[in-house]
Amino acid sequence: MFTGIIETLGIIKVIEKDQENLHLTIESEITHELKIDQSVAHNGICLTVIKIENTNYTVTAIKETIDKTTIGTWKADDVVNLERAMKLGDRLDGHIVQGHVDQTGTCTKIKEANGSWVFTFEYDIALNNITIEKGSITINGTSLTVVNSGLNTFSVAIIPYTFDHTNFNTFKIGTKVNLEFDVIGKYVSRLNELRK
Repeated sequence: MFTGIIETLGIIKVIEKDQENLHLTIESEITHELKIDQSVAHNGICLTVIKIENTNYTVTAIKETIDKTTIGTWKADDVVNLERAMKLGDRLDGHIVQGHVDQTGTCTKIKEANGSWVFTFEYDIALNNITIEKGSITINGTSLTVVNSGLNTFSVAIIPYTFDHTNFNTFKIGTKVNLEFDVIGKYVSRLNELRK
């Protein structure tokens, strides 16, 4: 379980294909605090630490993860948002994030707004995910508030701190991102499916 509050950034150093799996080695300033078997969210994808060496650690992604997230497009030197699993009793500063990406989305618009930024994203509605106005959304592991919720589109406002401390500052029109929809939105969507 995560909160969507990004702790730090990691740099992809090596990606190795192993049959249908990917082994990713990441350099991070929190590596020395990690342990084998620990869960870390990488752009919102919960992955298990399998190896630690100096400032680098390694995680493995299976085919299911590769198929449903952007991880298959990552390359060496890409920057990823990192968050370790929350501790019981910690403050929940973001919202409840499972680290299970629902689907990917695409950045369609970036607008500067007097010291902040508004990013707009589109996603495929065929998977029956929805956003709720002023509800929560997780983009690349970052907990954010939905504005301008539409049928297959929504926007989020990014303050300078978030822009500087996440990989939002690397986004361009067409950038693919990992989306985890709010648990409440998933519940509403599932109820609507069952009523049909």
